[in-house]
Amino acid sequence: MGRTVDTETVDSFIEKHIDDALARLARLVAQPSVSSQNVGMESCAQLVAAIFEEYGFDARIIPGSGYPMVYAESSGRSDNTLICYNHYDVQPPEPIDGWDSPPFEATFRDGKMYGRGIADDKGHLISRLAALDALRSVNGELPCRVKFLVEGGEEIGSPDVPAFVEANRELLRADGCVWETGGVDYAGRPDITLGMRGLSYVQLNARAMSRDAHSGAAHLLPNAAWRLARALNTIKDSDERILIPGFYDDARRPTRAERELFAAMPFEEEEMRRSYGIQSFVLGLTGTEAREAVFSPTANIAGLSAGYEGPGTKTVIPATAMAKIDFRLVPDQDPVDIAEKLRRYLRDQGFDDIEVEYLGGERAAVTPVDAPLIQIALRTARDVYGREPVVVPLTGGSGPMYAFRQELDVPIVTCGMSYPESHVHAPNENIVIDLFVLATKHMARIAEEFAKL
Repeated sequence: MGRTVDTETVDSFIEKHIDDALARLARLVAQPSVSSQNVGMESCAQLVAAIFEEYGFDARIIPGSGYPMVYAESSGRSDNTLICYNHYDVQPPEPIDGWDSPPFEATFRDGKMYGRGIADDKGHLISRLAALDALRSVNGELPCRVKFLVEGGEEIGSPDVPAFVEANRELLRADGCVWETGGVDYAGRPDITLGMRGLSYVQLNARAMSRDAHSGAAHLLPNAAWRLARALNTIKDSDERILIPGFYDDARRPTRAERELFAAMPFEEEEMRRSYGIQSFVLGLTGTEAREAVFSPTANIAGLSAGYEGPGTKTVIPATAMAKIDFRLVPDQDPVDIAEKLRRYLRDQGFDDIEVEYLGGERAAVTPVDAPLIQIALRTARDVYGREPVVVPLTGGSGPMYAFRQELDVPIVTCGMSYPESHVHAPNENIVIDLFVLATKHMARIAEEFAKL
């Protein structure tokens, strides 16, 4: 599809003002906002609202039971309404010694910009605002009404979002949604993702004694670490099959259309294995089986703690032990139901002394590939990137997408500047400046085309 004069003008505006956008991004990155540690959250919400105002949006901070949300909107030429979901909270920066520059100080090196939250998700928020600013500046108005919901709890499971969306359907009413993130693969092809897996996050707590003890008494005193290890060993077998009764009962398998998308999807196995320093994937998966494995629910031990964990030795019997487990779920599985099935299973296996603490979760959600918004994203991605986009039926991560699909009944699409080496959730998180520019152009095109539906 040929590019119009207006499109070229918008692109030129984006390129000329990219330094302004990156300066705002640097301000946002410099403001810590670690939700799991309650660091800087109120201040970051205020900064986000101020940046919206700078870009010509009406913004307000909405307090709630958890961290505040920022809502913003602006009218446009068309009655069509596009809502963008983003989050301002970030992962903890630890381990600090893994960073080559301060995590909360935006740093430029080799065509990249580094900082905690720069790819997940502050860069995407600023990119979208820069795209909309270009459209408004060139055309005198936005092409359609645009709303934003920017939350502060995505990195801790978005505990407040489902109830908020349900209670504020009219405020959030829209005809389409651009999700928090997106990006390109190793070959630079843009990914258009149709859905996200769900999540059930639990903590297992074992207590064997009232206090730690000298390990010389290990022939008499119970060890909480061993107790927890034995409980963990019952959850799945060596073939990755989860042994909790009824765990797979509601798990939907991929449809024929989704399988066709998986078969057509490039899967950069060699690059991914090299990036993570592994010889093979779990169970030796490869090819189409590896692509479709995202439709297999998982049980992942995300954290373990017991006894002495410092340098050197300490001969101790741990009185307590803890494990954090995240279950990634597929469409139709209920996170609360999964946690209850785990609790019941451990009790039936004789581990009724192991406490199962449910820390949160969300259901999986998917948008059909033939939705007009998806087709707009695909068409405009070809124009911006000059590459055939990759359609990803379901991604391994999770987010509160189900609330938007269920309560607002909107199609949801992704676009953004992340790439496989963005190091999200890890030290040296970064974006590539050139990809930031492309993502901004892509967002501008999506909004312009969406207004014509």
